[in-house]
Parts: sequence; C-alpha cells; structure tokens
Amino acid sequence: MSDRRATPHAADAAPGGGRLAGLSALVTGGGSGLGRAIVDRYLAEGAHVTVLERSADKLQDLTSAHGDRVQMVQGDVTSVRDNETAVATAVSAFGGLDTFVGNAGLWDFGRPLLDMPLAGLEQGFRELFDVNVKGYIVGARVSAEALKDRGGSMIFTLSNAALYPRGGGVLYTASKHAGVGVVSQLAYELAPDVRVNAVAPGGMSTDLRGPDALGLRDRAISEVLPAEAQLRQYSALDLAPVAEDYAAPYVLLASRDESRTVTGIVFDVSAVGTPRRPNAPL
Repeated sequence: MSDRRATPHAADAAPGGGRLAGLSALVTGGGSGLGRAIVDRYLAEGAHVTVLERSADKLQDLTSAHGDRVQMVQGDVTSVRDNETAVATAVSAFGGLDTFVGNAGLWDFGRPLLDMPLAGLEQGFRELFDVNVKGYIVGARVSAEALKDRGGSMIFTLSNAALYPRGGGVLYTASKHAGVGVVSQLAYELAPDVRVNAVAPGGMSTDLRGPDALGLRDRAISEVLPAEAQLRQYSALDLAPVAEDYAAPYVLLASRDESRTVTGIVFDVSAVGTPRRPNAPL
C-alpha cells in the first residue's frame, strides 16, 4: 500500500474547514432533490463541487445560491463527452478529483410489468437503464484515473429497491439491483486505489422523473407519493424523510478519515427492511 493511500489527503485535514475541507467532488444530477441536498451538504462541509446536470434552470438556481463555489456543466450523464467535460472541469477548477457521486436517475413510478404497453416497454427499458446503469458506468470509467491520482472514492445512489420489493416497478428495481453489481465489481477492480460504495435511501418527495416512452417524462415522484402519514408506514422509524435526511452518509463515504477501510458496501439508510411494530402509533 502506498503512503498516499495510507495517509489522509492534506486538504481533508485542514483545521476548522469541515469534514470534507478542500475535497473536490463531482455530483451528477445535482440540481434538485437528493443531488442538490448532497451538493449543499458537501459545500457546508468545506468541499469544492462540480455538478453535471441536464437542466439549465436548475444550474442557474445553483449559481444563484452558491456562485463560483460550484462549477456547472450542462449535459447528459449517458454521454461520454459530457462526463469527460465534467471531470476536466473539476480537475481544472479544483486541482483534481477526490469523489465521484453518481446520482442522476429515473424512476418507473412503480409501473407493474403487466401494466406496461409492449410498444413502450423496450424503449422505456433503454431510457431507464441508460441513465440508472450506463450513466453510472460511464461516469466511473471517465472519472477513474483522476480518482486514482488522489486515492479517491466513488459513491452511487441506489435505493431501497436495490434490496427489497415495492420500491418501484420491475424496470427501476432491476436497474438498482444492477447498481449493486456495479458497486461490487468496481470495488474489486479499482482496489486499492479507489473506494467504491453506494447509499440506498428510501422514498422521498423530489423532482425525480420517469422514461418518456412510458409517458413519465413530465411527471415528478412528488406528485404520486402518498400523504406523509402513509409514507411513514414504510419506515420502522416512523419517518417521512426528506432529501436532506439522506445527505450525511455521502459525507461519511467521501471522507478518507471516516471511511478509509470501507469499500464494496451498499449503505442501506432507508429503514424499509425493518418491519413496523404491529400497532405502532402513527
């Protein structure tokens, strides 16, 4: 093991600078929802952040909130060229790349297999898997060398659907199970230079959309989630989480001091796997 990996990066250890002081992070889909919560939390912890995001309006909102503390790249996570631009931007602006957060995704709105028209099934599969799986793999491939130079890490957003049923329909659930395989294989391939982990949050009200082929491009998950009291029934902890509730594990997994021994794990933070106690109060 090299000294570089054995010793925390000097920027991480900057006194009084937060848990991620000086760290350079790239977050895909960082313009809203969980991605935005991760960006805001990383900045609060002293990191420099680059965002790859399709929506110009969301990037403008980030600029208004954070100014030049965040570098913006408008693009598509499934595009090699756009990922290369994002990595190059992070390296140029902040001297390198320490953490790649693959977060952009699509949901299938829990659409059961038999409710999907055959005409839309094939294209819907391609759209969803392109973003949820290909986007992660392309981002990993493009960022890997920069991360190896800094002894960095990759963090992927999965879901309770990667571990349990009822977190989506068959397309979304299959894509998140594929994400578990991506984490496991890349943790093996990129060790000991790059740590590779994932966070599996539960349901939350965000702007997450679905495949255009299934008529879900202009529909947000926030429009279909049950009322707060019903959403709490999915959690043994009696919670209806918001995106900000899930940001802390991304800080833990990005920090060399706090997770230098951790790779190949899916950090289940959903509380979905523990059943509610019978007759537990709502």
